[in-house]
Amino acid sequence: MTIQTFLRELPHGITLSCRAAGEPGRPLMVFLHGFPEAAFIWDTLLEHFARPENGGYRCIAPNLRGFERSSSPTEVAQYKPQLLIQDVAELAKSENAGGHIDTLVAHDWGGAFGWGFANALPQSLTRLVILNSPHPGTFTRELRQSADQQKASAYMNWLAAPGSEAVLAENGFARLFAMFTMMKAGPEGFGWLTDEVRAKYREVWSQGLTGACNLYRVTPMKPPVPGKTTVDDIPQLPPERVNVQVPTLVLWALDDMALLPGLLEGLDAYVPDLTVTKVANATHWIVHEQPQRVAQEIGAFIQRKPSR
Repeated sequence: MTIQTFLRELPHGITLSCRAAGEPGRPLMVFLHGFPEAAFIWDTLLEHFARPENGGYRCIAPNLRGFERSSSPTEVAQYKPQLLIQDVAELAKSENAGGHIDTLVAHDWGGAFGWGFANALPQSLTRLVILNSPHPGTFTRELRQSADQQKASAYMNWLAAPGSEAVLAENGFARLFAMFTMMKAGPEGFGWLTDEVRAKYREVWSQGLTGACNLYRVTPMKPPVPGKTTVDDIPQLPPERVNVQVPTLVLWALDDMALLPGLLEGLDAYVPDLTVTKVANATHWIVHEQPQRVAQEIGAFIQRKPSR
């Protein structure tokens, strides 16, 4: 199965660089990456679900606004969640007339926009799959109430600071690569971080990091900074803004140092049709570490929750 790469110009003025597999016109699967990743992390899953025996989907993974060759506006306000949700909606419309997504799979920051898409456009989505990305309702609660989650999320304020992108680029992106290896290694160690994968990341990061850091600058969902902000600066979101009515699988790697298991508590209050699968011996980088397990869990979920 060949991965196709292309630039997709969307009618609202944003261009997304995309990776895809499968025939256009087939039921659509969309994959959204996080920070500091890029669309290429999904290649194994794009190829898997494009195969006829696995559903024969049209699979597409965009680089988010601000990443790789996608449009990277300089204004921080251009990274508000509703704008990136619009990017996903317009991308889906470019693939089929109704803009319908059969299964939306999203990790980390991609998950933030996956949760938002499912809330705002449930009629355009059959299923949602979230990998280690906190729901905004439980995330704001934990940022306000949990000292452990505040400590685990403190890096967000560092990434939001002026000039963070320049520091990240120093010494061959040493700090970015350290984000991968600072977490507990799984049974296979860090074998996934091959020279080839490192080269792909260097190519992506060399095209600019400001857009990626702007995601942290624009969000008010960050832990308080002593002497500057308090928990009262973290928004409390009304349930109707964050509830999700589509069948949802949350696949959660338990060795994630940044996103603690407390984020799963009370999630069913926001997502009535919820399946939570916890994965031991996996970190935040589960897509790299265990792509076959991820594909297996998504495939089983699709079978349990057939299209409406």
